[in-house]
Amino acid sequence: MRAEGHLRDAGRATKGGSLSYSGSNGNAPHVASELWATSLCRVPGWKAGLDITCILLLLPLWLPLMILLMLVTRIASPGPIFYRQKRIGLCGRHFFIWKFRTMRLSAETQTHERYFENLMRVDCPMTKLDAYGDHRLAPFGRVLRASGLDELPQFFNVLHGEMSLVGPRPCTPNEFDHYEPWQRQRVNCLPGLTGYWQVNGKNKTTFREMIAMDLFYLKNMSIVLDLKIMLKTGTAIAGQLFESRQAPQRSRQDGSPRSRTTILQTLAESAPKI
Repeated sequence: MRAEGHLRDAGRATKGGSLSYSGSNGNAPHVASELWATSLCRVPGWKAGLDITCILLLLPLWLPLMILLMLVTRIASPGPIFYRQKRIGLCGRHFFIWKFRTMRLSAETQTHERYFENLMRVDCPMTKLDAYGDHRLAPFGRVLRASGLDELPQFFNVLHGEMSLVGPRPCTPNEFDHYEPWQRQRVNCLPGLTGYWQVNGKNKTTFREMIAMDLFYLKNMSIVLDLKIMLKTGTAIAGQLFESRQAPQRSRQDGSPRSRTTILQTLAESAPKI
């Protein structure tokens, strides 16, 4: 499942409209009618069965791990264990996701919002703002984020029917407000804990490439594809952990008086709002 080959597949003709994709420097996909997106909101009947089966089979692994992370979060950083945030779900409905808190209580979030808006506008690789260190992170925050373990509480969102194990990552209402009409098609299926984008480049891809991968998944959703994505997720997480460990070393070897984090934060704060 190589992203490069399948990005072109995301541009095949679809019901009620046609999509075209030509990479991060080309024209964006477009839809003939905005009504097309609403009409295709769907959840296959096998989705819930597969999600619940996998969660129950993995219960002896994730439940003790979640309890351990709850203790670690409580001991390492004062404040609540969980963080709740409003996201966009199926057909644009709002819901709240649950995560382990990885930021200090005094951390502000406006910098991250402006930074992501800039990534949407300039369409460059979506390097995380905290990839090279972030003073806002609580102890163990970097490890939790790089491993994806901060997302573990979202198993309960899956059990509640608000998410699936596999699907596009749910965006925030602020991000959704800045989407173009064709980009909003990604909410035509349940958002997921992992997805096609996460196992095919993730932060090395551009925003438009991420959307194209989400639309490819939407068109080709199947039990087999979901299982393949789940199996590849472990490898993808291992790669993220390795890169997370290597990034600070590269930053020190750079010798620059300004860290990459400072540069990215400056970019985020100076970027004009969309």
